[in-house]
Amino acid sequence: MAKARQIVKRRKAVTNIRKITRTMQLIANAQFQQAFKRATATKPYTKKIGELVRDLSQSAGGAVDHPLLRENPEAAKDVMIVLTSNRGLCGGYNGAILRTAVAHLNAPGALPTDLFVVGKKGVSYFRFLGRPMAERITHITEKPRFDQVEPIAVRMMDAYTAGTYRTVRVVYMKFISTGRQVPEVLQLLPLRSAETNESGGEPSDAAGARRHEYECSPAPAELLARLLPQSVKVRLFQCFTDAAVSEQVARMVAMKSATEAAEDMIKLLTRRYNRARQTQITMELLDIVGGAESLK
Repeated sequence: MAKARQIVKRRKAVTNIRKITRTMQLIANAQFQQAFKRATATKPYTKKIGELVRDLSQSAGGAVDHPLLRENPEAAKDVMIVLTSNRGLCGGYNGAILRTAVAHLNAPGALPTDLFVVGKKGVSYFRFLGRPMAERITHITEKPRFDQVEPIAVRMMDAYTAGTYRTVRVVYMKFISTGRQVPEVLQLLPLRSAETNESGGEPSDAAGARRHEYECSPAPAELLARLLPQSVKVRLFQCFTDAAVSEQVARMVAMKSATEAAEDMIKLLTRRYNRARQTQITMELLDIVGGAESLK
């Protein structure tokens, strides 16, 4: 009977774990809905400001000279912003981002890189590797605000304008759909005047065909001097919102898998308990029958 009691205790523990993982799955689902709305709400603005920068650059005849567009080939180092989570239980979310960051840092020909690590998981990982970090940012929660991200973007622009860094890159989990998120290395600086989308890629042929002519007052170059810094800020903020929604998707999937695994374990333990109980009853019946036979 001792074995049956052990199985009952273990089944009870697994049942409690299932309740916890199920609750966390529901919480992650609710937080995912909120994060998804924030991420999708910012994308049209990010995309439109990129298109406006492209059109104004074309209106200026390509003669736009801005510090954020110029390269710094003489800079001795790069900078990388790595976006991870503050909490775990989100599957391979942090692992994929950190592997991508380390692979880029260790690539042949890579310059010495200052690391700005966002999230406690990334900080712990790079501390374990013994890699120095320029700054550890753990105050940004799962609901990033623009006023939290803007100072980081301003610092990066100031340092790049001063010629400290050759490139400024962001490593984050890009949200494509609920079923697909991919780790990406985004070049934040230097900007390309032809950038039209939130990921910093070149415009497609269809986008390039839809060119708009603007009559600008003040001149396009003066407008671009204001729009380019804002473009950097919103692109970095888009990275943070994408990372937030991807984290909630990963946590929701991980907790769903954990709940299903707990349910399978409960079924297995129930079968084992039934077998153990049946064996115990059989042994008790054999003892009774044996005792009765010995009295004859």
